[in-house]
Amino acid sequence: MLWGSNARETHPIFFHHVLKGIRHGAKLRVIDPRRTSSAQWADVWLGLEVGSDISLANAMAREIIHSGLANEEFIRHATSGFDAYRACVEKYTLERAERETGVPTQVIRQTAHAYAKAKRAQTCWTLGITEHHNAVDNVLALINLGLLTGHVGRYGSGLNPLRGQNNVQGGGDMGAIPDRLPGFQHVENAELRAKFERAYGVKLDPKRGWHLSAMFEAMEHGELTTLYVLGENPVDSEADRHRAVKLMSGLEFLVVQDLFYTKTAELAHVILPGSAGWCETEGTVTSSERRVQRVRAAVPLPEGVRDDMEVIYELARRFGRDWGQPHAETIWNELRQLSPMHAGMSYKRLEELGGIQWPCYDESHPGELYLHSRLWREPLIGPRAPFSVVEFEPPVDVLNDEYPIRLTTGRHLDSYNTGEQSRRFPSPLRRAATLDLSPEDGKHYRVSEGEQVRVTSRRGSVLAPVRFDPGLRPGLAFLSVHFHEQISTNDLTIDAVDPKSGTSEFKATAIRIEKCVEH
Repeated sequence: MLWGSNARETHPIFFHHVLKGIRHGAKLRVIDPRRTSSAQWADVWLGLEVGSDISLANAMAREIIHSGLANEEFIRHATSGFDAYRACVEKYTLERAERETGVPTQVIRQTAHAYAKAKRAQTCWTLGITEHHNAVDNVLALINLGLLTGHVGRYGSGLNPLRGQNNVQGGGDMGAIPDRLPGFQHVENAELRAKFERAYGVKLDPKRGWHLSAMFEAMEHGELTTLYVLGENPVDSEADRHRAVKLMSGLEFLVVQDLFYTKTAELAHVILPGSAGWCETEGTVTSSERRVQRVRAAVPLPEGVRDDMEVIYELARRFGRDWGQPHAETIWNELRQLSPMHAGMSYKRLEELGGIQWPCYDESHPGELYLHSRLWREPLIGPRAPFSVVEFEPPVDVLNDEYPIRLTTGRHLDSYNTGEQSRRFPSPLRRAATLDLSPEDGKHYRVSEGEQVRVTSRRGSVLAPVRFDPGLRPGLAFLSVHFHEQISTNDLTIDAVDPKSGTSEFKATAIRIEKCVEH
């Protein structure tokens, strides 16, 4: 199941593996409001209403339970909280789910049965699930389905968040999460924190830090006045772009370290030219399957540019902390001493084995092939996997007569995020930015393909040429996030934030369109 993922365009290498599976007999179900290029390869497409994923997942769960298809042995052995979960999903009948999702009851029933009965089944998701005000609950709803059926922790089965950018997994592993130290060790755990304090020779703040949305809140309240941005372009990537520009323009000091002169860099007091991690530096990268691999410098740095690691070391020196010479393997070995899940990954073993999947606890450990395989061990190793009670909530930006169209956003195959890494290079696949509408909506609003229209939300408006996409249903529109110099998509999107993850609801904006009047 590809749930909220247009992997054909956003994860094309991964999708090649999906196509291989299809050619060998695998069945693909795509759950997405749009009939995307991924859905065109599917046996079944479930075109649900934007933001109704929890209702669909809970109704599938109820159907699985009522049909006697739940993996009761696995639930008893490895999970907790099932009774509360069963009580929660009981009210999500197929009829209710059809009303809330728009997916016919028969299709929901067939999908639930196919998933539960499959010998091996995977659920893969991306931003279509996580860019909502209830992002974490959406993910928990999918995890619940995996636990209910036992499709987790074994060959060919699993729950797979497809990572949006190279080494996102590695960033999290290294502690680029507000409440975690490297190796996902909680900063608020005094014993774990003390280990790092001894190694670093400093006292660490015992409280979790801010995630990105909380940083902008802190800027608004004057609590955050200095920002160091490394390889990010929040001016173009934040929801409610007006607010992002206003707050970042008001900072006392902004440093940007990057390869490109981004819109964020335009606001900076100091710009530090960064290096390209994939070809100009030494280190490691971690893939979506937790595989740590070596990265080697293939080309020398351009004149005047320093390795990102070297820049950070030099800053530390200016702050009065001499860390010695920046050396990738030395840094990695420090990590191995502090993060148990990386302990067995010496550079020598990474070279010999072509990468190792964490956790890898010592130099005799091969790395864990299936992250949650422990759930099948007798006796159970570690804590039980909890079911989570989650309830359906509609999107924050309400549709009404003034804003009757639901706008969702996403990526194209030829481009990458805010476009900094892709728009400078020509591509035969690239087309100009457009507002994509269903042909039916084009007829209803009396607009023709290529015609410029004004698109307005409760936060702002932009001009955009129309393109008709038969993969869109009436009432649903689409804008890409790549071409802010053509269409500032994030002038429209809402800064409704999931309190658990800090993710904004990019996928569910209420808009209207109007014909442009020529003067």
